[in-house]
Amino acid sequence: MVLQSANHDWLAGLAATTVVAAAGSLALGPRGGVVRAAAVAANDYFDEADIERARRYERPQRALHAANAAVAAATLALLVRLRAGTALRRRSAAIAAADGAALSLALTIAGLPLGSLARKRALEAGIATQSWRGWAVDVVRGGALGASFTGGGAAAVRLLMISAGERWWLAAAAGSTAVMIVGTFAAPILLDPIFNDFTPLPPGELRSSVLEIADRAGVTVSEVFSVDASRRTSQVNAYVGGIGATRRIVLFDTLLSSFSAAQTSVVVAHELAHVRHNDVPRGLLFASIVTLPGAYAVARLAERIDAVIGRSEPTTLPALALAGAIVATFVGPFASRLSRSVERRADGLALELTDDAEALIAFEQQITGSNLADPDPPRWRSLLFASHPPAVERIGAAVAYAAARQPG
Repeated sequence: MVLQSANHDWLAGLAATTVVAAAGSLALGPRGGVVRAAAVAANDYFDEADIERARRYERPQRALHAANAAVAAATLALLVRLRAGTALRRRSAAIAAADGAALSLALTIAGLPLGSLARKRALEAGIATQSWRGWAVDVVRGGALGASFTGGGAAAVRLLMISAGERWWLAAAAGSTAVMIVGTFAAPILLDPIFNDFTPLPPGELRSSVLEIADRAGVTVSEVFSVDASRRTSQVNAYVGGIGATRRIVLFDTLLSSFSAAQTSVVVAHELAHVRHNDVPRGLLFASIVTLPGAYAVARLAERIDAVIGRSEPTTLPALALAGAIVATFVGPFASRLSRSVERRADGLALELTDDAEALIAFEQQITGSNLADPDPPRWRSLLFASHPPAVERIGAAVAYAAARQPG
């Protein structure tokens, strides 16, 4: 009866998940605070040779990342085809955990060849800075964490299947939401220090400026840290982590060493804007409302995948993982749309807090060059995959802001 239902219900579940994701990205998007970008040409702000160099770097990297995703999907499909694993309902919690850990490690190992090639190109381009030995240590650490989390998740799903029966996906959706919420706020405090060292920013002009911007934004911050990102990359970033009394601003040391104080202030203001507008809870709410139909779609699709190869009793772990990857592919563009919309609003508030359009323009020019990013990618690629607006759009917003501030 379950298999007969799964023949039809997986498609309805996938459609429902897609509709909810589309509606959620629209409903949760900002209603104001976005500066309408002026039309600007990439060639007015970037050298043609730099644009072409960025595209020569990005195109193969994108192809390698896409190929790596295909390898992961093919690995899962092969495991399904080989009938690897017994239905989770028939496994003990301990064996389910071991299966989950093994599956995670198998996917990590399968991705190493193409991942190593992408890293080699990043090293040659100066984007990556970490030694191969240091990278290998990080791979081992990440693999161990991934295996632990996946093993725990597999054991939890098995227990839910036993306790909740055919409606296990309802409890799984609630549990996934709880894990996402806890992980979002705990990861910067518990997990990030495993990979990086964080140093409190010493008293001085920069720290005072950062805290002053936080005060203007109406955001309470407990501390300002510098993180040793240069151990691994030349790329630049900043973020606000934690919640309440644990909230801290974290600045990459690459930002502090390579960008002006005015540019750093714009970046800090942008990150604080996310806190001011509750963008992290907004993202969690989006994920939460998508998780319910998504869990149903994954459960039914996994049953269908196992049924296609003739299993009399689903659901196996490889089939669940493959179904999850398929469902996530349909949700991804809508999550990216919501992300781009909140990034536009964060730029708008950053411009208001600093009143420095030139600093934002200069930052976009410099970071685009140092990251070897395409400042004006094809529109379809931005719509499907980009979490941030392209550099030319962000520069256009700064140009429009500056024009609006001109007298008369």
